[in-house]
Amino acid sequence: MPIAAPPVQLAAVWPALVLMGAGGLILVLDLLPPRPSKEHLAGVALAGVVVSLIVTVSRWGTETRAFGDMVTLDSYAVFFDIVIAYAVGLVLLLSGDYLRRAGAESGEYYALVLFSASGMMLLASATDLIVVFLAVELMSLCLYVLAGLFKTRLVAGEASMKYFLLGAFATSFLLYGIALVYGAAGTTNFNRIAAAMASRAHETLFLIGIGLVLVGLGFKISSVPFHMWAPDVYEGAPTSVTALIATGSKAAAFAALMRLLLTAFGVTRPDWTGLLWALAALTMTVGNVVAIAQSNLKRMLAYSSVAHVGYMMVGLVAGGAMGAGAILYYLFAYTFTTVGTFGVIVLCERAGEEAVKVEDYAGLARRSPLLAVALSLFLLSLVGIPPLAGFVGKFYLFGAAVRGGYLGLVVIAVLNSAIAAYYYLRVIVYMYMREADGAAAAYAPSFAGALALAVSLAGIVVLGVMPAPFVDLAQAAVAPLLR
Repeated sequence: MPIAAPPVQLAAVWPALVLMGAGGLILVLDLLPPRPSKEHLAGVALAGVVVSLIVTVSRWGTETRAFGDMVTLDSYAVFFDIVIAYAVGLVLLLSGDYLRRAGAESGEYYALVLFSASGMMLLASATDLIVVFLAVELMSLCLYVLAGLFKTRLVAGEASMKYFLLGAFATSFLLYGIALVYGAAGTTNFNRIAAAMASRAHETLFLIGIGLVLVGLGFKISSVPFHMWAPDVYEGAPTSVTALIATGSKAAAFAALMRLLLTAFGVTRPDWTGLLWALAALTMTVGNVVAIAQSNLKRMLAYSSVAHVGYMMVGLVAGGAMGAGAILYYLFAYTFTTVGTFGVIVLCERAGEEAVKVEDYAGLARRSPLLAVALSLFLLSLVGIPPLAGFVGKFYLFGAAVRGGYLGLVVIAVLNSAIAAYYYLRVIVYMYMREADGAAAAYAPSFAGALALAVSLAGIVVLGVMPAPFVDLAQAAVAPLLR
């Protein structure tokens, strides 16, 4: 008697499958001539990202469920897939010449970036806790390896090991939380969890499980007090990988966190809103205050990213369509800004090494004026200076919180933005008003890297000058979660 195979809607996972297929193709092509050259592999990786982006955009406005409602490709997931695709594409543009200068270019690098990106896209589409766990592991395992790509540098090995050990520790919290939620609800599906929680049965077990799940995802977004891995990993990992960790993985983790809180755990909103209020205030304050003391630019940006997580958590506290939509817009703007900032570091060399100290950028405006202007604009966007994208993002986040009645949290956020201006503007002061002692940072020519910077600059300017269409798209994207 023939066994009928259940129908599978592969359309729900096509964006991720395209990236997986491109990654597998890269591994095969890496075995074929020309062996010493890897430029064609970078081209295949970029082509895979472009095809995935086209497939993703074509799914806007539709909703496809697969694997027993474990994966859902709706407008919400599509928006995050677009953000992730842009982040990965820009990182790939920055990677080629940078890795060749470091003598670390390999086919495995491009494959691991695409496999990690496929995990990020699955995480954005996950509507089941099992898929959340699997996607987190697919994304994270690739990033652990990529963080230690520079095998001859002790700091890279240290970064990779710390990232792996702390990541495994955080994942154990996530897995235990999933087990407790399953024990209380009898299911791991988001919608069924919400229905089970409405009865208020096993409420204590639910709340403990939610807390442990938040710990696991809090590590992935690097919120305080789960942020301690970030500065060491940002400093030790290759700068192109750092840019991917700071943008793509953060966007994917926020996608899963928001869908989880707004759908599965929405009934318990009064229980976790106060906790997120405190975490948001603590995260932005710790990130900004500690960033002031950093002399290493990558460590400074690590603590800066922690602070920006605090700003985005303000949107989670605010809730509703305005708060959730503001987070989506902010992540889109943050992706262009952060990749551009790290891109300038990728394109700067000092005595044959990466220019990672703030002092290395002294006098850069005189030697490479265009690079100095680009870095200045990215930093001003991070501060939140109009008319750049960072200002608009903060405006919508803080506006949503004010409308939600969280004026005290907005005051803390505004004060933190003022604190952040100090360490961002310090870099600009060094570029325009100081002269280097000894060897100075200089531009390392790279056409692909310059193209990535140009796209990032265009992104922060367009998103800042004409935000309305993108805000509308963000609002439309969160609609499936709020109905």
